[in-house]
Amino acid sequence: MPAAEQVVVLDFGAQYSQLIARRIRECRVYSQILSAEATLKEIQAHSPQGIVLSGGPASVYEPGAPKCDPRLFDAGIPVLGICYGMQLMGRMLGGEVTPGDLREYGHAELEVTDSEGLFAGLNPQLTCWMSHGDHVVSPPPGFRITARTASVPVAAMSDPVRNLHGVQFHPEVVHTPWGRDLFRNFLYRICGCQGLWTPQSWIDQAIASIRERVGEGRVVLALSGGVDSSVVAVLLHRAIGDRLTCIFVDTGLLREREPEQVEETFRGNFDMNLIHVDAADRFLTKLAGVADPERKRSIIGAEFVAIFEEEARRLGDVQYLAQGTLYPDVIESGTQYAQTIKSHHNVGSLPERMNLKLIEPLRDLFKDEVRAIAQELGLPDSITWRHPFPGPGLAVRMLGEVTRERLDILRKADAIVIEEIRRAGWYRRSFQAFAVLSPLRSVGVMGDQRTYDSVLILRAVTGDDAMTADWGRLPYETLAAISNRVINEVPGINRVVYDISSKPPATIEWE
Repeated sequence: MPAAEQVVVLDFGAQYSQLIARRIRECRVYSQILSAEATLKEIQAHSPQGIVLSGGPASVYEPGAPKCDPRLFDAGIPVLGICYGMQLMGRMLGGEVTPGDLREYGHAELEVTDSEGLFAGLNPQLTCWMSHGDHVVSPPPGFRITARTASVPVAAMSDPVRNLHGVQFHPEVVHTPWGRDLFRNFLYRICGCQGLWTPQSWIDQAIASIRERVGEGRVVLALSGGVDSSVVAVLLHRAIGDRLTCIFVDTGLLREREPEQVEETFRGNFDMNLIHVDAADRFLTKLAGVADPERKRSIIGAEFVAIFEEEARRLGDVQYLAQGTLYPDVIESGTQYAQTIKSHHNVGSLPERMNLKLIEPLRDLFKDEVRAIAQELGLPDSITWRHPFPGPGLAVRMLGEVTRERLDILRKADAIVIEEIRRAGWYRRSFQAFAVLSPLRSVGVMGDQRTYDSVLILRAVTGDDAMTADWGRLPYETLAAISNRVINEVPGINRVVYDISSKPPATIEWE
């Protein structure tokens, strides 16, 4: 999507490359992620004010390690290399890069030796976050050392003549608390950006892009009622009006009263063309006996696409399928150099050949950015701040086989969890909160009788996006209320446990 000014991020396979793009956007500059192997011509097609080389898991010495087009260093575009990006720049331009004796991971004390450029206005002593094995021991010709640590002699380097800069640490992570200031210096002082990217400018560009691509065509939208697909619905409706038809599929895997809420909101309040497909029997039949989470996702994804294509054929002349895919869905499903964490039904499981062309306006955005756009579009808080819900629904919040009986148990328990978290004032403070039904059973005592029932897992996390999250410190009183109500009100559960894992190393969802 074109922007008045933007910076290109070349992705070398770091799981958090998009965090770099996010930090840039927080400075009101649009960022676009491209493959590390994009040619200079492909990069220049975006008219970037700057280029950032991301980190990555490889060593610059490994056979087949990703490299960038060497011509970009002489293209007159400012470049910032981060971790692997700095090492690659150092090696390609004639510096010396060696493997470290030990991999350095964690906080480090940084001594700034040149307070111009990237470090302008910052303290000479700073705390940063390191995560690397190789490091630059001698900068390339024309570069000067701008920061160091006790164990890394070249923690940052710059060539002010060619406007090439590198840092060994990670300014994109929250563990480098002043990292946003470094990005701001790169963007405003070095690249000459002005900060023209805002939610409203993104909306204007998205609508224009949709109109240009769709023309006089017709679009069907996979509508779930969550903030992602709702934002896409409003964008498409503003762009093409009644040539949009929203298709809501009741998979039988939704939360309590969700089908009714979607009907009320979009048919009643927004007056959109809405088709409600009751496909619960169809999905549950396909999932019978399936316990593996990747198989669940694959089956659900394929069935979603099949239903949309069937409905599109009934509608007649439809060319496009729209989805609310976000970047965390894409990066977790694997990129060219990034490992697959889990496939998403709307990314990794799509069949190679589809009769409909995909439209994914939110594909490069984080959840918090989508919410900012939702507010700008005037969507109600009940949609804007609705907790994320996985496309495969309760099927991946139910460890093991999916059955109607287990779904009924999980729905009732999850509704209690959300009700109590709202009552405690933690719904908006949480990024996600939900229940997971485990296949484990435990012995309990109820009414002086032995029980042998299911274990329910409670999960609540805080954070701004789906790439990193911390477990929510819910009040003990809230945890006690949830446990007491679930055990007393939901037959089939006699024990509640609380997940206190962060992401990473865990994921937010269990499957």
